[in-house]
Amino acid sequence: MRKGFEKYRPFEPVSLPDRTWPSRTLRTAPVWCSIDLRDGNQALLSPMNVLEKTRFFEMLTSIGFREIEAGFPSASDTEFQFIRKLIEEDLVPEGVSLQVLSAARPNLIKRSYESIAGARRAIMHICNPTSELQRRVVFRKDAEGVARIAEEAAKAVREYGEEAQAAGTSMTYEYSPESFTATELDCALMVCDRVMRQLDATKERKVIINLPATVENCMPNQFADLVEAFCRRLEGREAAIISVHPHNDRGTAVAAAELALLAGAQRVEGTMFGNGERTGNVDIVTLAMNLWSQAVDPGLDMHNIGQLRQIYEDTTGMAVGPRHPYSGDLVFTSLSGSHQDAISKGLAHMKDDRPKYWEVPYLPIDPADVGRQYEPLIRISSQSGKGGAAYIMQVHYGYDLPRDMRPEFGALVTAACDRDGGELSPDEVYEIFQREYVDTHKYFELESYRFEERTNRSSGSAVCFTGVVRCGGEHAEVSGWGNGPIDAFFVAVRDLDIGAFTFESYSEHAISTGSDSKAVAYIKLRAPSGKDVFGVGISHNINVAPLKGVLSAVNRAKKQGLI
Repeated sequence: MRKGFEKYRPFEPVSLPDRTWPSRTLRTAPVWCSIDLRDGNQALLSPMNVLEKTRFFEMLTSIGFREIEAGFPSASDTEFQFIRKLIEEDLVPEGVSLQVLSAARPNLIKRSYESIAGARRAIMHICNPTSELQRRVVFRKDAEGVARIAEEAAKAVREYGEEAQAAGTSMTYEYSPESFTATELDCALMVCDRVMRQLDATKERKVIINLPATVENCMPNQFADLVEAFCRRLEGREAAIISVHPHNDRGTAVAAAELALLAGAQRVEGTMFGNGERTGNVDIVTLAMNLWSQAVDPGLDMHNIGQLRQIYEDTTGMAVGPRHPYSGDLVFTSLSGSHQDAISKGLAHMKDDRPKYWEVPYLPIDPADVGRQYEPLIRISSQSGKGGAAYIMQVHYGYDLPRDMRPEFGALVTAACDRDGGELSPDEVYEIFQREYVDTHKYFELESYRFEERTNRSSGSAVCFTGVVRCGGEHAEVSGWGNGPIDAFFVAVRDLDIGAFTFESYSEHAISTGSDSKAVAYIKLRAPSGKDVFGVGISHNINVAPLKGVLSAVNRAKKQGLI
């Protein structure tokens, strides 16, 4: 691709040196219009049937859409019958407007009005291409020619619309200069001004002027400039609702929509998960959740994003990618060790400190807001570190590993990932823990034991440990007094190899509740060689768990050749 780029004509931005949109902030949600059932549906290899469209429509209304483009009724009998089904079976909730699209031809407009007969609320949407390229190559007309087409269509829209309103339908009109971003601004304004006059637009009876980036051909900031310039120069601006319809050819439709809202747009047409022709329409799920993450109510309920995604995939045959914002399988998952550690600490901070705002590194929103669970947030690969493995053990199995033990266990898990060449499941991480610390080779083993405690005023309390320790094939009877069970045990085994170790640290906690509660003890010993080694002991008896932990550490040390 070192050659050939010269054949493309760069976008010519509008001159707007006094632009105001960069200093604005989005504080309210726009009017949302779903075009899944028309623009999204026409882009499917296998378009939805009536039952699938009905299921999709019910999903859209359940999450809060109040304007839904239900189809292109003049283009297909399936589209027509679907719209009739919605009206005749009273499937359209109160306050929801059915939008239908028609090309700018009177006979097609008439057919479109027939499809919405009896609707409580409807939007008649007409469009015609206005770009210089299509005027010259497709229609062989000048700007005046495409303006006349739009005016004639608007006249038919108003005439049929008056009949519909007389029959009880609350009508709104919408016009789109198709390929707006490829149309000279003067031409787009001229056509839209004439359409608004033909539709008798007023402040009380506004017309939707929809500005489509039918093919995304400019940067988001250039689109915002176009929208702001259009809003400034449109005659009767107060009589128009400015809508945008961004496509995603450059991969920046979401940014274009957000900047267009800053520039004066009040409404967005888009689809769930960005379905649509070529690279798709703007993704309303992402737009809505972006607002949510900035403390703005989007007016759409995405609390169960997994169910929405399932319905979308079932009805369209499309798939939501694993990295798709907010809804993909992996968007709340970290594989990097440093990220995993930070997330783990952030979640603990939220639980313990209860801050006013959401404060978890690497998670822009609380996964629970969209129905996701915490368990799959951290997954283990060769890129994971001590924090990820420790998090898995704590969240899934209730083991709160001491901080200084985590690097050792994390290294064991990472080595297993490198060896196996893939991701480890939580159960596989747990198996490593069990194998390494709990079920390790038991050269030293506690065969039997007994504790005796004595208390007097002068010396305080003392504990006597008496028991039998197996050392390889030999059994040793030992006993000793100490200021606690662990100290008494070390005194008792001072003549065995175990006695050569130095006790460094100890922590303990319960790993279950109720009558079956167990204690887990984490023991850190220093071997005669000076190397630290960890052990884990589990028992219903809180005095025995640390002793098992000591033997676990010593057995691991022997396995490593430290004694």
